[in-house]
Amino acid sequence: MNKLGKHSTFNIQRSTPNGGVRSFLRRLMLNVECSMFLLVLIFLFPHSSPAQTNEQRTLVLVIGAAGEPEYGEQFSTWADLWKQAAAKGGLQISVIGEDTNNPENDFTRLLNVLTNEAAKPAGELWLVFIGHGTYDGRSAKFNLRGPDISASELAAVLKPCQRPLAVIDCTSASGPFINALSGPNRVVITATRSGDEVNATRFGGYLAKAIADPAADLDKDGQTSLLEAFLLASRETQQFYKEAGRLATEHALLDDNGDGLSTPADWFSGVRAVKTAANGKSVDGVRAQQLMLVRGEVEQEFSPEVRAQRDELEKKLSELRAHKEGMPEDQYYRQLEDIMVDIARLYQNK
Repeated sequence: MNKLGKHSTFNIQRSTPNGGVRSFLRRLMLNVECSMFLLVLIFLFPHSSPAQTNEQRTLVLVIGAAGEPEYGEQFSTWADLWKQAAAKGGLQISVIGEDTNNPENDFTRLLNVLTNEAAKPAGELWLVFIGHGTYDGRSAKFNLRGPDISASELAAVLKPCQRPLAVIDCTSASGPFINALSGPNRVVITATRSGDEVNATRFGGYLAKAIADPAADLDKDGQTSLLEAFLLASRETQQFYKEAGRLATEHALLDDNGDGLSTPADWFSGVRAVKTAANGKSVDGVRAQQLMLVRGEVEQEFSPEVRAQRDELEKKLSELRAHKEGMPEDQYYRQLEDIMVDIARLYQNK
Protein backbone atom coordinates (compact mmCIF):
# COMPACT_ATOMS: atom_id res chain seq x y z
CA MET A 1 0.00 0.00 0.00
CA ASN A 2 1.40 3.42 -0.94
CA LYS A 3 0.94 6.69 0.89
CA LEU A 4 1.04 10.23 -0.44
CA GLY A 5 2.41 13.12 1.55
CA LYS A 6 3.79 16.62 1.45
CA HIS A 7 6.35 18.38 3.60
CA SER A 8 8.54 21.40 4.09
CA THR A 9 12.12 21.69 5.24
CA PHE A 10 14.52 24.49 6.12
CA ASN A 11 18.23 23.67 5.77
CA ILE A 12 19.78 27.14 5.54
CA GLN A 13 22.85 27.30 3.31
CA ARG A 14 25.25 30.11 4.19
CA SER A 15 28.80 30.35 2.94
CA THR A 16 28.67 34.07 3.79
CA PRO A 17 26.02 35.94 5.82
CA ASN A 18 24.42 37.54 2.74
CA GLY A 19 24.64 34.34 0.73
CA GLY A 20 22.96 32.49 3.57
CA VAL A 21 20.10 34.96 3.65
CA ARG A 22 19.54 34.64 -0.07
CA SER A 23 19.66 30.84 0.02
CA PHE A 24 17.37 30.66 3.03
CA LEU A 25 14.87 33.02 1.47
CA ARG A 26 14.77 30.88 -1.67
CA ARG A 27 13.77 27.90 0.44
CA LEU A 28 11.38 29.98 2.47
CA MET A 29 9.58 31.24 -0.62
CA LEU A 30 9.04 27.63 -1.66
CA ASN A 31 7.66 26.53 1.68
CA VAL A 32 5.98 29.35 3.62
CA GLU A 33 2.59 30.86 2.82
CA CYS A 34 2.91 34.17 4.67
CA SER A 35 5.58 36.75 3.70
CA MET A 36 5.60 38.30 7.19
CA PHE A 37 7.93 35.53 8.31
CA LEU A 38 10.58 36.72 5.86
CA LEU A 39 11.16 39.79 8.04
CA VAL A 40 11.23 37.77 11.25
CA LEU A 41 13.96 35.49 9.99
CA ILE A 42 16.09 38.12 8.27
CA PHE A 43 16.54 39.90 11.60
CA LEU A 44 16.99 36.82 13.76
CA PHE A 45 19.57 34.54 12.21
CA PRO A 46 22.54 36.54 10.76
CA HIS A 47 24.49 36.50 14.04
CA SER A 48 25.32 32.80 14.34
CA SER A 49 28.87 31.53 14.72
CA PRO A 50 30.32 28.24 13.44
CA ALA A 51 30.26 25.15 15.64
CA GLN A 52 32.57 22.21 15.03
CA THR A 53 31.62 18.57 15.42
CA ASN A 54 33.50 15.28 15.21
CA GLU A 55 30.41 13.18 14.63
CA GLN A 56 31.33 9.81 13.12
CA ARG A 57 29.11 8.56 10.30
CA THR A 58 29.39 5.18 8.61
CA LEU A 59 28.63 3.69 5.20
CA VAL A 60 28.29 -0.09 5.00
CA LEU A 61 28.36 -1.01 1.32
CA VAL A 62 27.20 -4.53 0.44
CA ILE A 63 28.00 -5.86 -3.03
CA GLY A 64 26.13 -9.04 -3.84
CA ALA A 65 26.71 -11.99 -6.11
CA ALA A 66 26.98 -10.78 -9.72
CA GLY A 67 25.76 -13.91 -11.48
CA GLU A 68 27.06 -12.65 -14.83
CA PRO A 69 30.36 -10.80 -15.53
CA GLU A 70 28.52 -7.81 -16.99
CA TYR A 71 26.65 -7.34 -13.73
CA GLY A 72 29.89 -7.66 -11.79
CA GLU A 73 31.37 -4.73 -13.71
CA GLN A 74 28.18 -2.73 -13.27
CA PHE A 75 28.00 -3.32 -9.53
CA SER A 76 31.67 -2.42 -9.12
CA THR A 77 31.10 0.89 -10.92
CA TRP A 78 28.12 1.72 -8.72
CA ALA A 79 30.07 0.79 -5.59
CA ASP A 80 32.97 3.04 -6.59
CA LEU A 81 30.60 6.01 -6.89
CA TRP A 82 29.29 5.37 -3.36
CA LYS A 83 32.84 5.07 -2.02
CA GLN A 84 33.87 8.36 -3.62
CA ALA A 85 30.83 10.18 -2.28
CA ALA A 86 31.23 8.71 1.21
CA ALA A 87 34.91 9.65 1.31
CA LYS A 88 34.00 13.20 0.27
CA GLY A 89 31.39 13.28 3.01
CA GLY A 90 33.88 12.09 5.64
CA LEU A 91 32.17 8.77 6.38
CA GLN A 92 33.89 5.66 7.61
CA ILE A 93 33.47 2.98 4.91
CA SER A 94 33.01 -0.78 5.34
CA VAL A 95 32.62 -2.96 2.24
CA ILE A 96 31.18 -6.47 2.11
CA GLY A 97 31.55 -8.46 -1.11
CA GLU A 98 35.02 -7.56 -2.36
CA ASP A 99 37.10 -9.94 -0.22
CA THR A 100 38.49 -12.66 -2.49
CA ASN A 101 39.22 -14.99 0.45
CA ASN A 102 36.27 -17.20 1.36
CA PRO A 103 33.59 -15.22 -0.51
CA GLU A 104 31.02 -17.67 0.76
CA ASN A 105 31.45 -16.10 4.22
CA ASP A 106 29.89 -12.75 3.24
CA PHE A 107 26.77 -13.52 5.27
CA THR A 108 28.80 -13.89 8.46
CA ARG A 109 30.93 -10.86 7.63
CA LEU A 110 27.83 -8.74 7.13
CA LEU A 111 26.19 -9.84 10.37
CA ASN A 112 29.39 -9.11 12.31
CA VAL A 113 29.77 -5.64 10.82
CA LEU A 114 26.12 -4.73 11.39
CA THR A 115 26.13 -6.09 14.93
CA ASN A 116 29.06 -3.81 15.75
CA GLU A 117 27.56 -0.80 13.98
CA ALA A 118 24.12 -1.26 15.56
CA ALA A 119 25.70 -1.23 19.01
CA LYS A 120 27.20 2.24 18.52
CA PRO A 121 25.16 4.97 20.21
CA ALA A 122 25.29 7.79 17.68
CA GLY A 123 26.17 8.93 14.19
CA GLU A 124 24.34 8.17 10.97
CA LEU A 125 24.53 4.65 9.57
CA TRP A 126 24.07 4.28 5.81
CA LEU A 127 23.51 0.73 4.55
CA VAL A 128 23.54 0.24 0.77
CA PHE A 129 22.84 -3.01 -1.07
CA ILE A 130 24.00 -3.38 -4.68
CA GLY A 131 23.21 -6.59 -6.53
CA HIS A 132 20.30 -8.95 -7.16
CA GLY A 133 17.33 -9.93 -5.03
CA THR A 134 14.77 -12.73 -4.96
CA TYR A 135 11.28 -13.31 -3.62
CA ASP A 136 9.49 -16.65 -3.19
CA GLY A 137 6.10 -15.26 -2.20
CA ARG A 138 6.96 -15.27 1.50
CA SER A 139 10.50 -14.03 1.97
CA ALA A 140 12.53 -11.39 0.13
CA LYS A 141 16.29 -11.90 0.08
CA PHE A 142 19.44 -10.12 -1.03
CA ASN A 143 21.78 -12.41 -2.96
CA LEU A 144 25.18 -12.58 -1.29
CA ARG A 145 28.10 -14.71 -2.37
CA GLY A 146 27.23 -17.78 -0.36
CA PRO A 147 24.07 -17.81 1.82
CA ASP A 148 21.63 -14.98 1.11
CA ILE A 149 20.29 -12.61 3.75
CA SER A 150 16.53 -12.17 4.11
CA ALA A 151 14.64 -9.03 5.00
CA SER A 152 13.66 -10.57 8.35
CA GLU A 153 17.27 -11.49 9.17
CA LEU A 154 18.41 -7.98 8.34
CA ALA A 155 15.63 -6.52 10.49
CA ALA A 156 16.70 -8.70 13.41
CA VAL A 157 20.34 -7.63 13.36
CA LEU A 158 19.36 -3.95 13.01
CA LYS A 159 16.68 -4.06 15.72
CA PRO A 160 19.00 -2.73 18.49
CA CYS A 161 20.17 0.16 16.31
CA GLN A 162 19.30 3.58 17.75
CA ARG A 163 21.40 5.53 15.27
CA PRO A 164 19.87 7.53 12.41
CA LEU A 165 19.63 4.84 9.73
CA ALA A 166 19.30 4.86 5.95
CA VAL A 167 18.80 1.48 4.27
CA ILE A 168 18.97 1.58 0.47
CA ASP A 169 18.22 -1.67 -1.37
CA CYS A 170 18.96 -1.21 -5.07
CA THR A 171 17.97 -4.73 -6.10
CA SER A 172 15.13 -6.55 -7.78
CA ALA A 173 12.33 -7.88 -5.53
CA SER A 174 13.35 -5.40 -2.83
CA GLY A 175 9.92 -3.92 -2.02
CA PRO A 176 9.23 -6.19 1.01
CA PHE A 177 12.31 -4.79 2.76
CA ILE A 178 10.27 -1.66 3.53
CA ASN A 179 7.76 -3.62 5.61
CA ALA A 180 10.53 -5.45 7.46
CA LEU A 181 12.80 -2.50 8.18
CA SER A 182 10.53 0.54 8.57
CA GLY A 183 10.88 2.27 11.93
CA PRO A 184 11.41 5.57 13.73
CA ASN A 185 14.40 7.64 12.61
CA ARG A 186 14.89 5.39 9.58
CA VAL A 187 14.79 5.97 5.85
CA VAL A 188 14.19 2.87 3.73
CA ILE A 189 14.48 3.02 -0.05
CA THR A 190 13.84 0.12 -2.40
CA ALA A 191 14.27 -0.14 -6.16
CA THR A 192 10.96 -1.98 -6.56
CA ARG A 193 7.48 -1.57 -5.15
CA SER A 194 6.97 -5.29 -4.53
CA GLY A 195 8.69 -8.64 -4.45
CA ASP A 196 7.15 -9.46 -7.81
CA GLU A 197 9.34 -7.01 -9.75
CA VAL A 198 12.13 -9.53 -10.29
CA ASN A 199 14.04 -8.20 -13.29
CA ALA A 200 17.50 -6.68 -12.86
CA THR A 201 17.21 -3.03 -11.82
CA ARG A 202 18.82 0.19 -13.05
CA PHE A 203 17.73 2.44 -10.21
CA GLY A 204 20.89 1.71 -8.21
CA GLY A 205 23.16 3.11 -10.90
CA TYR A 206 21.23 6.34 -11.18
CA LEU A 207 21.10 6.72 -7.39
CA ALA A 208 24.86 6.16 -7.05
CA LYS A 209 25.42 9.02 -9.51
CA ALA A 210 22.83 11.30 -7.93
CA ILE A 211 23.81 10.96 -4.26
CA ALA A 212 26.54 13.60 -4.52
CA ASP A 213 25.46 15.31 -7.74
CA PRO A 214 24.84 19.08 -7.41
CA ALA A 215 22.33 18.77 -10.27
CA ALA A 216 20.05 16.83 -7.92
CA ASP A 217 19.93 19.74 -5.43
CA LEU A 218 16.33 20.78 -6.09
CA ASP A 219 16.04 23.36 -3.31
CA LYS A 220 19.43 24.92 -4.14
CA ASP A 221 20.78 24.82 -0.59
CA GLY A 222 24.23 23.67 -1.67
CA GLN A 223 23.86 19.99 -0.81
CA THR A 224 22.05 16.93 -2.18
CA SER A 225 19.75 15.18 0.26
CA LEU A 226 18.81 11.51 0.13
CA LEU A 227 15.30 12.56 -0.91
CA GLU A 228 16.61 14.65 -3.78
CA ALA A 229 18.88 11.82 -4.97
CA PHE A 230 15.94 9.40 -4.78
CA LEU A 231 13.77 11.73 -6.86
CA LEU A 232 16.40 12.24 -9.57
CA ALA A 233 17.29 8.54 -9.74
CA SER A 234 13.64 7.54 -9.98
CA ARG A 235 12.99 10.04 -12.72
CA GLU A 236 16.00 8.89 -14.73
CA THR A 237 15.05 5.25 -14.27
CA GLN A 238 11.58 5.83 -15.66
CA GLN A 239 13.02 7.94 -18.48
CA PHE A 240 15.22 5.00 -19.48
CA TYR A 241 12.21 2.74 -19.95
CA LYS A 242 10.28 5.44 -21.79
CA GLU A 243 13.08 6.14 -24.26
CA ALA A 244 13.67 2.43 -24.79
CA GLY A 245 9.97 1.90 -25.47
CA ARG A 246 9.83 -0.74 -22.75
CA LEU A 247 7.38 -1.45 -19.96
CA ALA A 248 8.95 -0.33 -16.68
CA THR A 249 9.77 -3.32 -14.48
CA GLU A 250 10.90 -1.33 -11.44
CA HIS A 251 9.24 1.40 -9.39
CA ALA A 252 11.30 2.76 -6.50
CA LEU A 253 9.71 3.61 -3.15
CA LEU A 254 10.71 5.62 -0.09
CA ASP A 255 9.53 5.24 3.50
CA ASP A 256 10.89 7.47 6.26
CA ASN A 257 8.25 7.91 8.96
CA GLY A 258 8.13 4.43 10.46
CA ASP A 259 4.65 3.38 9.39
CA GLY A 260 5.68 0.82 6.77
CA LEU A 261 3.86 2.67 4.01
CA SER A 262 5.71 4.29 1.15
CA THR A 263 5.77 7.07 -1.42
CA PRO A 264 6.81 6.87 -5.08
CA ALA A 265 8.84 9.68 -6.62
CA ASP A 266 6.27 10.66 -9.20
CA TRP A 267 3.98 12.01 -6.47
CA PHE A 268 6.47 14.78 -5.64
CA SER A 269 6.73 18.24 -7.13
CA GLY A 270 10.20 19.47 -6.29
CA VAL A 271 10.93 18.17 -2.78
CA ARG A 272 7.29 18.32 -1.72
CA ALA A 273 4.73 15.61 -2.29
CA VAL A 274 1.68 17.16 -3.93
CA LYS A 275 -0.96 15.15 -2.09
CA THR A 276 -1.63 14.65 1.60
CA ALA A 277 -1.63 11.33 3.41
CA ALA A 278 -4.90 9.48 3.80
CA ASN A 279 -6.64 9.08 7.17
CA GLY A 280 -4.51 11.71 8.87
CA LYS A 281 -1.30 9.71 8.49
CA SER A 282 2.01 11.56 8.72
CA VAL A 283 3.88 12.00 5.47
CA ASP A 284 7.05 10.58 3.93
CA GLY A 285 9.92 12.71 2.69
CA VAL A 286 10.79 14.90 5.67
CA ARG A 287 13.45 12.65 7.19
CA ALA A 288 15.01 11.77 3.84
CA GLN A 289 15.37 15.48 3.08
CA GLN A 290 17.40 15.86 6.30
CA LEU A 291 20.04 13.25 5.40
CA MET A 292 22.95 14.14 3.12
CA LEU A 293 25.88 11.88 2.39
CA VAL A 294 27.93 14.97 1.51
CA ARG A 295 26.92 17.85 3.77
CA GLY A 296 27.11 21.49 2.79
CA GLU A 297 29.17 24.03 4.69
CA VAL A 298 26.44 25.18 7.06
CA GLU A 299 25.20 21.64 7.70
CA GLN A 300 28.73 20.70 8.78
CA GLU A 301 28.69 23.43 11.41
CA PHE A 302 25.80 21.91 13.34
CA SER A 303 26.44 19.75 16.36
CA PRO A 304 24.43 16.51 16.47
CA GLU A 305 22.32 17.99 19.27
CA VAL A 306 21.41 21.15 17.35
CA ARG A 307 20.77 19.16 14.19
CA ALA A 308 18.37 16.91 16.09
CA GLN A 309 16.48 19.98 17.36
CA ARG A 310 16.31 21.42 13.85
CA ASP A 311 15.06 18.12 12.44
CA GLU A 312 12.32 17.89 15.05
CA LEU A 313 11.15 21.44 14.30
CA GLU A 314 11.00 20.62 10.58
CA LYS A 315 8.91 17.57 11.40
CA LYS A 316 6.51 19.73 13.41
CA LEU A 317 6.32 22.15 10.52
CA SER A 318 5.46 19.35 8.10
CA GLU A 319 2.75 18.00 10.40
CA LEU A 320 1.29 21.49 10.81
CA ARG A 321 1.10 21.98 7.05
CA ALA A 322 -0.57 18.59 6.65
CA HIS A 323 -3.41 19.69 8.97
CA LYS A 324 -3.78 23.24 7.64
CA GLU A 325 -7.12 22.70 5.89
CA GLY A 326 -8.86 21.66 9.11
CA MET A 327 -7.54 24.54 11.21
CA PRO A 328 -8.74 28.12 11.74
CA GLU A 329 -6.51 30.41 9.72
CA ASP A 330 -5.34 32.51 12.67
CA GLN A 331 -4.44 29.40 14.67
CA TYR A 332 -2.49 27.95 11.74
CA TYR A 333 -0.42 31.09 11.18
CA ARG A 334 0.19 31.56 14.89
CA GLN A 335 1.63 28.05 15.18
CA LEU A 336 3.54 28.53 11.93
CA GLU A 337 5.12 31.70 13.28
CA ASP A 338 6.14 29.97 16.52
CA ILE A 339 7.90 27.17 14.65
CA MET A 340 9.58 29.55 12.20
CA VAL A 341 10.92 31.75 14.99
CA ASP A 342 12.23 28.69 16.84
CA ILE A 343 14.04 27.56 13.69
CA ALA A 344 15.53 31.02 13.17
CA ARG A 345 16.73 31.19 16.77
CA LEU A 346 18.29 27.76 16.39
CA TYR A 347 20.32 28.96 13.43
CA GLN A 348 21.19 32.17 15.26
CA ASN A 349 22.56 30.34 18.29
CA LYS A 350 24.10 27.24 16.75
